[in-house]
Amino acid sequence: MPPARLSEPELDEALTSLPAWRRDGGHLRRTLRFADFETAIGFMVTVAPHARELNHHPEWSNVYATVEIALTTHDVGGLSALDVELAGRIDDLAVRFGGS
Repeated sequence: MPPARLSEPELDEALTSLPAWRRDGGHLRRTLRFADFETAIGFMVTVAPHARELNHHPEWSNVYATVEIALTTHDVGGLSALDVELAGRIDDLAVRFGGS
């Protein structure tokens, strides 16, 4: 069973703990910049097991030292607690990798 779609008040509350993320329709988006390509790829490889653990996978791209991330829960047609959880984990990992 998919998680429930977040209501507007729930989403507003969740976003207070995710200041680096912006809402773009049914997605949460963040752009991260790293020191170089190797660090950006290392970050993505480190995020992957967290996504797999949650069975929730980011839409992302990498160009040199920049990683663009979009999160959404396709099963509910919008944002859910899974997006918030993965965004928080991504934020924690970004700090470790020096992402800004």
